[in-house]
Amino acid sequence: MSDNNGAHGQSGATTDSSLEGRAKTQKNGPKWWLGAVIGVIVAIAIIVGVNLAKPNAGAQGGNPSTVETGGNAADIVTIGLKLAPTNLDIRNTSGSALDQVLIGNVYEGLVARDGNNQVVPSIAKSWEESKDGLTYTFHLNDNMTFSNGDALTAEDVAWSINQLIKNQYHDADSLSMVKSVAADDDKNTVTITLKTANSNLLWTLTGRPGLVFDKDATYDAKTEAIGSGPYTVAKFVANDSITLKANPRYWGSHKAKTATVVVKYLADDNAAVNALKSGDVQVLAPITENLAEPFTSDSEHYTVKAGDDTDKYVMAFNSKGKNTSDKRVRQAIRYAINHEELIASRGGADKALGGPIPSLDPGYEDLTGLYPHDEAKAKALMQEAGYSTDKPLKLTLTYANIYGTELGDQLRSQLAKIGIDLKVNVVEFSTWLQDVYTNKDYDISLVDHNESHDFYQWADPTYYYNYDNKEVQRLYAQAIAATSDDQRDELLAKAAKIVSEDAPADWLFNYRVTTAWANGVSGFPVNLNQTLLPLYNVTYTK
Repeated sequence: MSDNNGAHGQSGATTDSSLEGRAKTQKNGPKWWLGAVIGVIVAIAIIVGVNLAKPNAGAQGGNPSTVETGGNAADIVTIGLKLAPTNLDIRNTSGSALDQVLIGNVYEGLVARDGNNQVVPSIAKSWEESKDGLTYTFHLNDNMTFSNGDALTAEDVAWSINQLIKNQYHDADSLSMVKSVAADDDKNTVTITLKTANSNLLWTLTGRPGLVFDKDATYDAKTEAIGSGPYTVAKFVANDSITLKANPRYWGSHKAKTATVVVKYLADDNAAVNALKSGDVQVLAPITENLAEPFTSDSEHYTVKAGDDTDKYVMAFNSKGKNTSDKRVRQAIRYAINHEELIASRGGADKALGGPIPSLDPGYEDLTGLYPHDEAKAKALMQEAGYSTDKPLKLTLTYANIYGTELGDQLRSQLAKIGIDLKVNVVEFSTWLQDVYTNKDYDISLVDHNESHDFYQWADPTYYYNYDNKEVQRLYAQAIAATSDDQRDELLAKAAKIVSEDAPADWLFNYRVTTAWANGVSGFPVNLNQTLLPLYNVTYTK
């Protein structure tokens, strides 16, 4: 989920400390809530970039003085990002900033994700799954090394995952189904055995739970990093920059094309835009459509492109609320919302989303046709529930100030037409976290849920939505236990359609990250670049 300055504003970096601290003091609710809160933080990070000015994601390119001319590739590329990590300890520090810069660049996982959010080989070149879905055997690449020269073996892989589980490092909860992880160095394989089948295992291993560390290395994980990826961390300046150097011992096919990549963190949106204009950086992502206009109109020098992501702006209706427990009211709100208008006001890059699963996640189906904009149908439902423009229903929309006020103003205007008097309550993220997320004391809420594979929220009646549908829970459990992707996807799609029809929320849009770069930049990832930013392919030719 997301809060705009919430965690970030206070820590100036990863946003984890304030939210994680709050989550640990919660006395009600199971341990998984912490993970969810962290997810909120991650999204918060994204939203911060989204709303404040979106020049958040990477900028590439060197300063003019470091760029070779004559059509040659620059030796240095500078990438401007927005959300800076406070330290490099990816095992213990939450927040998407670390995933963004370290995974796939410095650290590698047993498996990886591509730009379409699909699982692909990495340290493991192939794998097999048993018919019952309980045993995964990974065959590793040969002759792998860490950046310090140590051999990367099956023992390192098994040790890394076992240590994550034993010490409960960040995201360890997502491997709660794991029974054992065993290495066979002679066969160069790693076997993971599960207590219960879990169709999300491979995707989970593309993130932090699958990262492989050198069990014999000694270093300060907060300021240094020893991994097996195409880059090493040459210099880290907290809240300012990270300098990546091509790893001369890199073993794989993703050899760095640029010798030095400087990741510069530009918290101020105007400064970020000016850095792209001046050539100090060559890429900004995300950038809001309004801020992107000067670059869009100058196609001779810049390229602007929107990429797909998994952010979902979820306007949740408290399913146990005094007024929002009435399905007619929830349905009326969905019919009343003009999604095209909302998206157009943000520049037009976002996509309409009719249900809880975005296009890059398993089980996606276009559900926008379930609740098309239909003011007459909305009015009829409200009248059936006992309300009209003359006798309006009073509701409150609560959301964090990171999203600004424009969305709330638009929704108030749209809902007034069908007999809803909407009070918009814009609060600090900490207030939203306490009142909405923890105490579930709200009518309507708005937050950006950016986590991928997060449909579990709709199958958990203790989540802040207060949504409790036994059929959805049954379908989700079957999807997780599925032993084929097709079966999983079919079950998730069926569950998602039920959720959308029940209208426990309206999915305002699927936020898409807009990236702007100087012409001459090549290989910069457009999709998912707020959490997945492989840089080995990036070059800049001036």
